[in-house]
Amino acid sequence: MKIDRLIGIITTLQQKKSVTAPYLAEKFEVSRRTINRDIEAICKAGIPIVTTQGVNGGIAIMEGFSFDTTVFTEQELAAIFTGLKTLDSVSNSASAERLAQKMGGASAIKLADNMLIDLSSFYKNDLATKIEEIKRAMKESKCISFHYCYNKGEADKLIEPYLIVFKWSDWYVFGFCRQRQDFRMYKLRRLWELQVTDEMFTARDIPEEKKQFGSHMTDDYIISAVYDASVKYRLVEEYGHNSFSEREDGKIYTEWGFSSAETAVEWFLSFGDKVRVLNPPEMVERMKSALLAAFNLYKT
Repeated sequence: MKIDRLIGIITTLQQKKSVTAPYLAEKFEVSRRTINRDIEAICKAGIPIVTTQGVNGGIAIMEGFSFDTTVFTEQELAAIFTGLKTLDSVSNSASAERLAQKMGGASAIKLADNMLIDLSSFYKNDLATKIEEIKRAMKESKCISFHYCYNKGEADKLIEPYLIVFKWSDWYVFGFCRQRQDFRMYKLRRLWELQVTDEMFTARDIPEEKKQFGSHMTDDYIISAVYDASVKYRLVEEYGHNSFSEREDGKIYTEWGFSSAETAVEWFLSFGDKVRVLNPPEMVERMKSALLAAFNLYKT
């Protein structure tokens, strides 16, 4: 993470007074070119860095410059630690703890203790391993392979990984699928047997439209329904408290758009007998068929 590395470089310069670019590159496992960009970023932040050539040359903070953690405000430090702790919830790196030690020990991390975002889930250990492996593959420009399960069946995939994405309350890997010859998103919970292969790839330019994750999903399939008041909390949670109307009989009326009939059926079935679809008629028939199929499972 860049902010972690920048603070690490500053801390190193405080401790060692002068270091070389190769030393920093090896310490933070990045290229010398990246270190040069980091030094430029530190200078732009107002910390004067000087470089000298020769046998005793190196990179150092300008003599006489007084530096302490007040270069960051309390709010900025809190945001940094909150972000790192959030990522630590799905990582084995413990970057927040390491950074707290660099910035003055455990007392520093208390700045962010009033806010905690946990992005993990019941499969945290498996998720953290997948994320670390994908990060390694991206760093080394290597393809990853995995077995994938989705609504059309199962398949073995080979992709060039470009991004790890948290969206729609779940984790995905975004990459170029060698089989499909196109960019795709794959949900991490649906893949297993993940391997970093020896097959290298050269980074492709990602078209702007591909970066608009979910832009292809439109909510133009309008469905009206009535819900029991007992599930109001779910409607508020998913769509907001102004997204429905409450009838005189206590029922809740909605008229919402869905991306597809299939998605809508799954949504309504999750409410059991607490919802009734009203329109369109085709959707009513779909619900009847789905409920009849479920009934037949328990008929005998």
